[in-house]
This record gives sequence, C-alpha cells and structure tokens, in this order.
Amino acid sequence: MPTFITIGYGDREGYDRTPEPLRQAAHAHDAHLVAEGVVMGIAGECVQVRNPADAGVVQHRGPFMRSDLPIAGFSVLEAASLEEAIRMASKCPCAIAHGVIEVWPLLRSNETAGTT
Repeated sequence: MPTFITIGYGDREGYDRTPEPLRQAAHAHDAHLVAEGVVMGIAGECVQVRNPADAGVVQHRGPFMRSDLPIAGFSVLEAASLEEAIRMASKCPCAIAHGVIEVWPLLRSNETAGTT
C-alpha cells in the first residue's frame, strides 16, 4: 500500500477560533487514525544537518523550510491512493482549525532508483 508523509501547519489563534465541537471531532479523528496504525507526532525543535563532500558535519538549529504558519506535527500513513490520503488528512486538527496539511507521497529509494 502506498505511504504518505503529512506535515501539518497551524497556530494557536486558528485553533482557538475553531468551535470546540469541531476541535474535539478533529482530535477524535486523529485518535482513530493512530488506532488504525498511522504514526503521528507533534513537531519538536528542528536541527539542519549538512555534510558537504563528506568533509564534516555542520549543524544549525532551526528549520530550513519557512511558512507563514508554524509546523505543528507530522504523520506517516498508508492509503490506497493520494485521494484517500487527502480524505484522511482533511479531518485532522490542522486542516479543520484554519491551518493546512501537506500530503506528500513517499517514494521509497528502490522506487526511484535510476530516475535521476
């Protein structure tokens, strides 16, 4: 089954202005997804890692990606299609509470070998 990575963006302001029953339903949806095997977590502090020409590891605290909204969390899920993954993500808190969720198909290394 295809695997998808999701990145949820959202802020407290959007969350707080979402009616409580909708927030509760979104959290219940997340709990259902986790019970079904979706790996889900809240974003912690980011560290960028570089190792140019294998000459030494350089670390920088903070994200490389920039967004108007902070990254709130991630998930790894399996779905039969991109459309199904979108349906699954569309009921999660970030999507409901005035944020956004990106859904990325995960192409495994052996699926992309020889495509560069």
